[in-house]
Amino acid sequence: MKIFLDTARLDEIQQAVDWGVCDGVTTNPSLHSRAVAHEGDNAIGYRERILRIADIVDGPISAECVTRTTVELIAEARELASWHPSVVVKIPIDGPGLAAIKALSEEGIRINTTLIFSLNQALLAARAGAAYVSPFVGRLDDIGENGIGLVADTVNLLDRFNLPAQVIAASLRNTDHTAEAARVGAHVATIPFPVLEQMQRHPLTDKGIQAFLDDWHKAEAALRAQPVS
Repeated sequence: MKIFLDTARLDEIQQAVDWGVCDGVTTNPSLHSRAVAHEGDNAIGYRERILRIADIVDGPISAECVTRTTVELIAEARELASWHPSVVVKIPIDGPGLAAIKALSEEGIRINTTLIFSLNQALLAARAGAAYVSPFVGRLDDIGENGIGLVADTVNLLDRFNLPAQVIAASLRNTDHTAEAARVGAHVATIPFPVLEQMQRHPLTDKGIQAFLDDWHKAEAALRAQPVS
């Protein structure tokens, strides 16, 4: 399973790349807004942000459309895709979105269909030509539905009918979500940076590291205390 970072913050992306665990990035208007707030006076626009991310990450970068009609979506998607070869255009699932996905995919523009909350939506997006479909796990869990179950069903559906789209498990809130996404065969998990940080930690790992350090220092102290012959 590939790991994408679900953020627009350049510092978080650079850290994940330094760890060697970032295969791509997903952004959206909300993440861009949070990044702008974090950067303050040093904030940059969306196009510049995508280009800087492309300088950091050697992999797909999802940039989201914010228009709503098919004609507008097609024009906006073409503009986004022109920014860099790594750009994958995010389009929400609905009627205008499906029509845009069909037209754009036929032009060779890769589409990540977002805001998927049902197997029907995933099927339609894949049939329309989307390169990626993104079921939202956490938001389904919020309303008492089984988000990981949708990821599993989508993986099985695409495999059964040999549809080439890949499943991006999105809206992952915690490390359990990430582990379960891997367990059910998601092609990609897109993960917030705090969850990525948590994935590398375990209380027993912390305890073991501290024990090794303590024992090392004890051994070194004992050697220094030996009388010189």
